[in-house]
Parts: sequence; structure tokens; C-alpha cells
Amino acid sequence: KSANPQWREQFDFHYFSDRRDMLDIEVWRKDNKKHEELLGTCQVDITALPMKQTNRLELPLEKHPGSLLMLIAVAPCTGVSISDLCVCPLGDPSERQQISQRYCIKNSFRNIKDIGFLQVKVLKAVDLLAADFSGKSDPFCVLELGNDMLQTHTVYKNLNPEWNKVFTFPIKDIHDVLEVTVFDEDGDKPPDFLGKVAIPLLSV
Repeated sequence: KSANPQWREQFDFHYFSDRRDMLDIEVWRKDNKKHEELLGTCQVDITALPMKQTNRLELPLEKHPGSLLMLIAVAPCTGVSISDLCVCPLGDPSERQQISQRYCIKNSFRNIKDIGFLQVKVLKAVDLLAADFSGKSDPFCVLELGNDMLQTHTVYKNLNPEWNKVFTFPIKDIHDVLEVTVFDEDGDKPPDFLGKVAIPLLSV
């Protein structure tokens, strides 16, 4: 019930050099659970923004009244990675020892914001639902921790895909829940949901 909403939400997007350079933003209006209306869209050219500083942007909505006020900072990724199993960041014993030292009890208060990190090896899925008429699916896996999101590549025409990827997330809140969702890629249409599992960090 507001024409001037304030969200004050922060989202972290992991921007890699092989991705598109445009950030697409949509603003939606929701009457109830069934009715939604698009109030406008805008784009931000990430490559045009200065690095390592907070950029204050007032973005007019295309073909609609109103504007969106955002703070966007482009900075080098720290603590986030996607790698293959053969080059797993924790595969080196000396590196594991350094990390154990970094998070030992005597260093607990050295950096309060450095809680730790989570490493997830996404190996494969088994007996997925067939989402295509061919009796197959084009599955990919999305991992979300807080407002961080990373995803695997798509394995086409396969109900037993193997991704063999290693994902590393910085932990910002020990009470966060890791959500792992499998989708079926469906061309230009929204992906189809194939399944989900939620893992509280405190259970690990």
C-alpha cells in the first residue's frame, strides 16, 4: 500500500567475466497471491560503473512512471568460487591447515565479520523427474545461502546428471540455511522446478 516503498535490502551477485554485462531489474506490484503486475523495468551497465566504490544510482523505469534508487558497488569477489573437483580449493592439506589456524579459538575475535565459509561439492542427481516430452530433462542446480546464489551448468537430456562442481560461499550468518534446488532449463521460458532440499548450517 505504498507508492514510495523502502526495501533497504542488500543482495550479492557474483559477477564473472563470462557473464552478460547488464543487470536487469524488474519492479512488480502484488495484489494478492494470484495477481501480479509489472510496474517497470530498468538496466544497469555493470562495465560502466567505477570499481571499488559505492555508486548511487537513480534509475527511471522504462515506459512507466517512477524511478528506483539503488546503491551498487562493484568489487573483486572474495571467498566465493566455482571450481572442478580436480582443483578443489580445500584439496591441499597445507591450505586446510592454514584455514584451521585462521579459525582457531585464539583468533575468534580478530575479525568478527569473518565467520567462516562453506564448501559444497555438487556431484550428481539421480532419477529426476522427466520435464520434457522426450522423457528427459535439462537439469541444472542452484545453490543459495542468504542472498548469495551460484549455479551449475546445464546437463542436457539427462535424468541422472553429473555436475562435479565445487562451490565456496562466505558465511555471514551461522543461522542461514543452504537451499539446493534443481531446475529444468526450458529455453526462453522460466525453468521448471524439479526438486529442492534445505540444509541449516547449524546441522552441518
